Amino acid sequence: MNSSIQLLLRDDSAALQTALQLDFSSARIEVQCLLQAVLQVNRAYLFTHPERILSDAESSRYHALFARRLQGEPVAYLLGEREFFGLNFKVTPATLIPRPDTELLVELALAKIPQQGVYRVLDMGTGSGAIALSIAYARPNAQVWAVDFSEAALQIAQENQRALQLKNVTLLQSDWFAALAQQRFDMIVSNPPYIEFDDVHLSQGDVRFEPLTALASGADGLDDIRRIASQALQHLNPQGWLMFEHGYDQAAAVREILQQAGLKNIFSAQDLAGIERVTGGCAR
Repeated sequence: MNSSIQLLLRDDSAALQTALQLDFSSARIEVQCLLQAVLQVNRAYLFTHPERILSDAESSRYHALFARRLQGEPVAYLLGEREFFGLNFKVTPATLIPRPDTELLVELALAKIPQQGVYRVLDMGTGSGAIALSIAYARPNAQVWAVDFSEAALQIAQENQRALQLKNVTLLQSDWFAALAQQRFDMIVSNPPYIEFDDVHLSQGDVRFEPLTALASGADGLDDIRRIASQALQHLNPQGWLMFEHGYDQAAAVREILQQAGLKNIFSAQDLAGIERVTGGCAR
């Protein structure tokens, strides 16, 4: 006999908590997300219809997804989407999964982009396009460029651009600045790879399923940040800003990199947990 919504929420949340070492609240939210996707309902429906029994087809699909999640596959990849900055983005294993931490970078960028007038923004290593498209959505006057080395990632970003019907975004395949010639921008933002290549966390949790090239960058995780920073002034207009998301313990090192690259007004900003998560500087 197939199970009810109530029993699945109770039993599978507990199973997921044990298997993946999640807190029970997070595990329950993940089970809710899977049930919402399978049943095509909102979260309120789950709470108002706890007695509903899944049909054979629904049960089969749900249990197939749940079995994959038990093996560690991220919910965002199972469902093919993730919410970021109030927008829905398609994601696949070709792209990183947008995370709430990265919303700080978007917030800081928007605070510096005027509501009116032409303003050119470059997002480097765009992946699903979450940063670039969120900025473009909030600032229709901005001209947003987004580059990525991965053709597969750019295809996902293009799909997200079409879904959001954004006309002020240009997507380009490029190895960082390689395809940008002498173009200049008023702001460059990036959430580049910043994990040490031998970090044990790369073999744990959701990141096991994400593209390694979008995660790791050299022995100290800072190779790509150094590479971008060293060329940034060649592509920034006067008073233009360069801002990076980085690791929880990298702010001081990134500030030093930006100083050596010749930027001024260098700062680091904390996320909601009080961790310095974004560091930036201004062209002279």
